[in-house]
Amino acid sequence: MIRNLLLVALGGAVGSVLRYLISSLNTSFPWGTFAVNILGSLLIGLLVGFVSKGVLSPEMKLLLVTGFCGGFTTFSTFANESFGMMKAGDALQMALYVAASVIVGIMAVWSGMVLSNHLIRG
Repeated sequence: MIRNLLLVALGGAVGSVLRYLISSLNTSFPWGTFAVNILGSLLIGLLVGFVSKGVLSPEMKLLLVTGFCGGFTTFSTFANESFGMMKAGDALQMALYVAASVIVGIMAVWSGMVLSNHLIRG
């Protein structure tokens, strides 16, 4: 169990640092973040495919998929889960998941900002 946690932590640390470096390229449009999300999605698809074919061990899945991709971008996990629903024939569930994640996520950011304003004033 400790070994698994260390694999995830190591992968997550490297992914997070790389995300920070690439995301710092943001200009008036967040190209760095866009690149991270797309690259992470491509990478998680490639890695999950390798895992499903036995090319990567469960330990490498923890290091690279859960750790690195999770630290690099959670969008890749979101995209992979959405694809899994679509592949399983759950198009409606996938559409609801995608729409709810985007809409509720944006509303949560707004709510957090409103809450922070109330907490700072009061």
